Amino acid sequence: MSNHGPKYQLYDQFAQVAKALSHPHKLELLELLAQRERSVEALAKVAGLTVANTSRHLQQLRRAGLVASRKEGLYVFYQVADDDVIDLLRSLRRTGQRHIAEVNEVVVGYFIDRDSLEPISRKELMQRSKDGLVTILDVRPSEEYDVGHIPGAINIPLEEIGQHLASLPKDQDVIAYCRGEYCVLAFEAVATLRKKGFSARRLEEGYPEWKAAGLPVEGIES
Repeated sequence: MSNHGPKYQLYDQFAQVAKALSHPHKLELLELLAQRERSVEALAKVAGLTVANTSRHLQQLRRAGLVASRKEGLYVFYQVADDDVIDLLRSLRRTGQRHIAEVNEVVVGYFIDRDSLEPISRKELMQRSKDGLVTILDVRPSEEYDVGHIPGAINIPLEEIGQHLASLPKDQDVIAYCRGEYCVLAFEAVATLRKKGFSARRLEEGYPEWKAAGLPVEGIES
């Protein structure tokens, strides 16, 4: 049997997708694009990469069908191809944590040490929000919040939390979320709030997963 029949050809294409994900910078760029469309230059600035390296990574992701692009004047803008990409990233994270010891060591050593409490689930958050029992806090940058956010969430970027403590209630839980399950912003926000006497917890995942699950959103995307 030929190694180059239709089954082999399919697996070869699937392998191209896997290859496109085989760099931490590419995964970070996808996480950033899951929040909103961005130009190459904006992505490079947020990710701390050169424009040339960012562009190269994005072109490889585009060839694999993971991102889409458009040109506006002198600038090229990228966005994730669809919600399947977000689901793929979520599955990759979960598989890595369950089956690779080093991943679990990082999760326990960095993230769990900062927040050992069980995060709140999407289902629980929806019910408690409906009952008026929580304050939902989006700690992403304001431009990401404006594009889309969980209904009822207020936006206080992480670096501004100290300036807005008086606007947060101490008589109910504050639920913080950001870009994804391992987004440092939410962990740091919860730690800061607890030190100031607030009852704070994290959402189990972030805005992209919320949106990909078909749950209601507010903002430009709604």
